[in-house]
Amino acid sequence: MFKKSGIGFCIGGILLCCTSSGLAAEMPEPNGAAVWKFITEESSFKDWKRLPEIPKSHGSFVPDTPEQKTYANKQALESTTLPLSNGAMVAKYNLSPANEIKAITIMYKSEGYNPSAGDWFWVEYDPDGKVQKEGKPESCIGCHAKAASNDYLLAHDLGK
Repeated sequence: MFKKSGIGFCIGGILLCCTSSGLAAEMPEPNGAAVWKFITEESSFKDWKRLPEIPKSHGSFVPDTPEQKTYANKQALESTTLPLSNGAMVAKYNLSPANEIKAITIMYKSEGYNPSAGDWFWVEYDPDGKVQKEGKPESCIGCHAKAASNDYLLAHDLGK
C-alpha cells in the first residue's frame, strides 16, 4: 500500500513541477530575441485579434506609414480593467503607402520590468525580425506617456 501511494505521490510531484515550470515558461523574458521567437513561433501575432479603436483614431507617429494595424494577445484582450494583465502583448504593423510592412512594434506587459512606465517592455523590429530598438526607449515612453491613464495605449479603448 505504501509503495503504491509513494509512487503516486512522486509521480504527482513530478507532474506538478513540470506543469508549474511549463506555465512559467509560457511568456518570454523581456528581450527582443525572446519576444520575436514567441510572437512568430509560439503565439503568432498574425492570429491575434484587433483591439477596439477609440472613435477618432490617431494618425501614424512613424514616418512614411500612413496606416497602422494593431493586434493584441489573449492576456490583453481578456483584461477587464486597466492596467492590462501581466503577459499582455500588443503588436502594431507600421505600413507603407504601398501597404508593405515597414516595422513591427510590440508592447509587452512584464511585471516589475519598468514600474514607472506601466511595466511595459517595448521592442521594434524590421520586417525580417531584426531588433531596431528595445527595452525602455524614451521615444516610445515619451509618446505613450500622454496615455498613461489608459495604460499607455494610444488609440485603443478596452471599454473601461
